[in-house]
Amino acid sequence: MAFDATLLCFLPFPSVNHMIIPIAVVPVAGMGTRLLPATKSQPKEMLPVAKKPVVQYVVEELEANGVKQVLFITGKNKSSIENHFDFDHELMRNLREGGKEDLLAELEYERLSVHFFFTRQRRQKGLGDAILCARNFTQNAAFIVALGDSIIGGASAIVSHTAEVFASTGASCVIAVEEVPRESVTSYGVVKPGADLGNGAFVIEDLVEKPSVADAPSNLAIAARYIFGPEIYPALDKTMPGKGGEIQLTDAIRLLLDSGRKIVGVRLAADEKRYDIGNFESYFEAFIEFALKEYPHLYDLFRKQADK
Repeated sequence: MAFDATLLCFLPFPSVNHMIIPIAVVPVAGMGTRLLPATKSQPKEMLPVAKKPVVQYVVEELEANGVKQVLFITGKNKSSIENHFDFDHELMRNLREGGKEDLLAELEYERLSVHFFFTRQRRQKGLGDAILCARNFTQNAAFIVALGDSIIGGASAIVSHTAEVFASTGASCVIAVEEVPRESVTSYGVVKPGADLGNGAFVIEDLVEKPSVADAPSNLAIAARYIFGPEIYPALDKTMPGKGGEIQLTDAIRLLLDSGRKIVGVRLAADEKRYDIGNFESYFEAFIEFALKEYPHLYDLFRKQADK
């Protein structure tokens, strides 16, 4: 597995007791087939939601929560993600020379205080396999996983909150969760809550990937943000491929549970809504909500169209 040469400029890793975990792994290798034909030639993570692509919201959230290093797990046809976070001096020069300096503010994200790194998941073997691609990068440090196709709205502090819970509870894994309608549990990993730990945190007794409505242990769905200790890697090594030959991250977490490791859930706050850009319905919902926040004068137009 080859990493970008910029891996040589690692930043020092502070202790998790500082309650800031500076390393994040962002899987973006999925094919996005449920969003065809829009994703035939571009990653779903680069689909625009109002003015910005999905993955930019994810990175901005991570940076706001103290992350200093982001490793993207990429795949085929994902080079536009790397290009998006590069400095584009030619574009800046063209904007200045064309009298469009007001647009330079739209490129401020290029100055985020984050070091970006990239490696490829060479075969599509599931989310668990994608996390294994980060092993040489994170080594023995705790790290965040933020799925690159899911936005957490509301100036989210869920990453900081889960890091704090990770440090204070001695858990091997902390998982952000959200309440979903009972009939929707078939689309998510779902957890079984145990003892309440206060401040939105609780012990997880079990978790199931995409259960039937009848078999779901609750309506608390995994919400695309995790904290892991390095013990996740041996669990992933032992995880057998499931449907489609994929290694499921949820199955590896269950192995941690079975070995006696502590797994903790943290509920999203009331203003932290997850936007899962996994199908057209959820994508359209996210686009409209973010567009109206950015351009509230469009509300009347949208309402007129809805009334037709």
